[in-house]
Amino acid sequence: MLKSVDILLIALSSPIQIGIYENKKLIDTILSDEKSSDVLPIIFENIFQKYEVKNLFYANGPGSFMAIKVAYIFLKSISILKNIPLFATDAFYFNNNQPIKAIGKLYFVKISSEIKTQKLETVPEMRFTLLDVLDYNEFSKISTPLYCIGAV
Repeated sequence: MLKSVDILLIALSSPIQIGIYENKKLIDTILSDEKSSDVLPIIFENIFQKYEVKNLFYANGPGSFMAIKVAYIFLKSISILKNIPLFATDAFYFNNNQPIKAIGKLYFVKISSEIKTQKLETVPEMRFTLLDVLDYNEFSKISTPLYCIGAV
């Protein structure tokens, strides 16, 4: 019998991070510097051979539009095909609410619950981190990508 787990994907920057959670606790981590469109099918094939996946979670932005699109389409397809619920939350949940690079000197910032862009001259180093424990209350069933920037 396969172990029942939840999978969390952060594909907004390199490396791609995948957390495998049992009873909301992180039990394994997968990192990859490869392109998400190339490596996600291989990684998830291995995951499905080892585990029974109950829920899918991901960071739905802001960040790289292409990375968000690839992650969403990939996970949404799995969600539909395998009847696994898909949940999302914004990327600020995984980086201690630090600014996230948008374009040029523009950065996404989260003030209260609103995501805006701000021009910043210097920005602290930002890293996304898999959490040791998943808080399901931080995620929404509305899993569509967050495209937070208009035309530049």
